[in-house]
Amino acid sequence: MSRYTFEIDPDIRVAETLPARVYSDPELFRLQRERIFARTWQYAGHDDLVKVAGQVHPFTLLPGALDEPLLLTRDGKDEVHCLSNVCTHRGTLVADGPGFAQQLRCRYHGRRFALDGRFHSMPEFEGTANFPSPKDDLPQVPLGAWERFLLVALAPAHPFAELVAPLRARVGHLPFRELVHDAAGTRDYLVNANWALYIDNYLEGFHIPYVHSSLADTLDYGEYAVELERHMVLQLGIAKPGEPAFALPPGHRDHGRAVAAYYFWLFPTTMFNLYPWGVSVNVVTPLAVDRTKVSFIPFVWDDTKRDHGAGAGLDRVEREDEAVVEAVQRGVRSRLYERGRYSPKREPGVHHFHRLLAEFMRG
Repeated sequence: MSRYTFEIDPDIRVAETLPARVYSDPELFRLQRERIFARTWQYAGHDDLVKVAGQVHPFTLLPGALDEPLLLTRDGKDEVHCLSNVCTHRGTLVADGPGFAQQLRCRYHGRRFALDGRFHSMPEFEGTANFPSPKDDLPQVPLGAWERFLLVALAPAHPFAELVAPLRARVGHLPFRELVHDAAGTRDYLVNANWALYIDNYLEGFHIPYVHSSLADTLDYGEYAVELERHMVLQLGIAKPGEPAFALPPGHRDHGRAVAAYYFWLFPTTMFNLYPWGVSVNVVTPLAVDRTKVSFIPFVWDDTKRDHGAGAGLDRVEREDEAVVEAVQRGVRSRLYERGRYSPKREPGVHHFHRLLAEFMRG
């Protein structure tokens, strides 16, 4: 077996955790770009970014990992597209910033494209043979929408509908159309640790009593639950008596449970955390083998509930997570540490993540 591949036993009772080198090997991090990040669905933004026809929004997909220049557009047919933002002539970025346009025009040599990416015109090309061809269109990038949220994948290994089916089934009744993006509340955190260590920490409630005293006062640790899907993990935070919880309708599979939070993780870098006040989207951006940006992007449907329960004090919780994850990063560099073991009761989500990592790294 290559040093860049590894196995995780499917039986959590006998399995060992990821090899320590996964968190610190620069070459392994480089391979993850194509084997994991380019083949999976990544958060691209929310639908307000291209709310009306003619609106365009350029962005870079996973800066530091993929660094792919992309462009969201809404055309005259009210259809949203994700396109390459690289001109098919000489590779210039087509759109420099968000705005409105009837067409996309490259500022370098004047090549024009429709808002769905189709080549439109190019000056001084009258003598060029076999031109234009489909290669002159801006490449379309697979785009998926779940409620207000847009995700893209450069070369998806699995269908978007399959990925988000558990979300639609579990929380589709909630008032997503009422969500208001709180731009002022958005926060970016820089964590001096490997991205996978941050995911490991997110995927278990095992550390809550030891790291998050405020969260432990709100959640019933004994009732904390984890459910596994093919490319997803759902954690259910159950409220202690008197703490805020969702009002779930009769017939809902969680009716009668005091669900304080739904924590959805989509492999590999996106979290949708649902609280009675709204949704906190968490996006993990791997910047380097030992450096990660974590973005907290809030969307609110009931601001009166924001300062109470499991969804309150998220900045404090994040900083507590940041401190412990950075300590783990220092620890896994040790010459005396190689692999650990899992708690079958508390770490099935971490085990599932590690198995997905191993699967994708095998290609």
